[in-house]
Amino acid sequence: MRITAVREMSVPLEGNVANALVSFAEHDVSLVALHTDVIRNGKPVTGYAFDSIGRFAQGGILRDRMIPRLLAAPPDSLLDASGECFDPQKVLQTILRNEKPGGHGDRAAAAGAIELAVWDLNAKLFDEPAHVTIARRYGRRGKTEGVDVYAAGGYYYAEDSTQRIADEFNAYREQGFDAFKMKIGGASLEQDLARIEAALGVAGEGQRLAVDANGRFDLDTALAYAQAIAPYDLRWYEEIGDPLDFDLNRQVAEAYTGRIATGENLFSLPDVKNLTRFGGMRAGLDVFQMDAGLAYGLTEYARMIELIESHGFDRAQAYPHGGHLINLHIAVGLELGGCEAYPGVFQPFGGYATGCGVGGGLVRPTSAAGFGLEEKDGLRPWLARLAA
Repeated sequence: MRITAVREMSVPLEGNVANALVSFAEHDVSLVALHTDVIRNGKPVTGYAFDSIGRFAQGGILRDRMIPRLLAAPPDSLLDASGECFDPQKVLQTILRNEKPGGHGDRAAAAGAIELAVWDLNAKLFDEPAHVTIARRYGRRGKTEGVDVYAAGGYYYAEDSTQRIADEFNAYREQGFDAFKMKIGGASLEQDLARIEAALGVAGEGQRLAVDANGRFDLDTALAYAQAIAPYDLRWYEEIGDPLDFDLNRQVAEAYTGRIATGENLFSLPDVKNLTRFGGMRAGLDVFQMDAGLAYGLTEYARMIELIESHGFDRAQAYPHGGHLINLHIAVGLELGGCEAYPGVFQPFGGYATGCGVGGGLVRPTSAAGFGLEEKDGLRPWLARLAA
């Protein structure tokens, strides 16, 4: 059994939305396919994945460095001990050969796309959903009943209004979501408070609404917002300052009694270790949002979860960033606290397939083999191009 071809392409994100710092109008995503010599129903078994949402595609790193290393590796060196499937850790080690320590960022996302495609491939070889493969690999039962979910949106638009955010969240409620997340920091504090109150009109209570500053604030602004939003008793206050400014995070945690969330822009185990040591994160309260697709894949992400547990935190405090099917399967398989969804933005990757069950505050994946990416109508044509 061997990988016969690796294909990648950059897929543009649909829509023109912005958070406090960046516009996503020019963003794209790396989509990867691993083809094998295993034939079923007349077609090669193929694993698909992408590098998550919110960065840029890494086509050059994939084509020039990682894919050639993978294709040059002896086929048996990529298999697990049973020889029945591929070993994600061995694949990761292969594509990172000759890479120096540090330098996390686009490299971590490129590697994550390939490593996650291995999990999709293995699940298809076993003819089971990816969360089952993941749970078995890490000795978990898996949250097959579903995991906690919230709908992320509330971005800034050229023609924005408080009514627009209310209408958006009402549409998500009609889809079965009862918790939400919105952006702050892209307007004045006064304007953001008005937007929060409009969103609360739909959410109904603060614990059903999180706010996300996307790393925009300096300490003074962060503390001013913390004081202003404290009476709302919000679900959490997310990515308050620069993701590597652990001291800012610590100072806000000391001043703000509500929950804070961060981690989506930490791409390595050492970065997460520094967050647990110096970021002021509080056991049983704050939320870790690392994203496997941006951080070398599930192999590294699982180590991150083990790390935070070794520092007294619970995996229930982990809510992966990304709002897509891959992280839904990871949250279910690893029994995490929950995950986000992008039901209205970042297509064709954001959100879940039609058959996923959303309701009662939970989301459940379908029974499709692998991550079920083929079940997303908007993504299917792109997958077909990689299969041709």
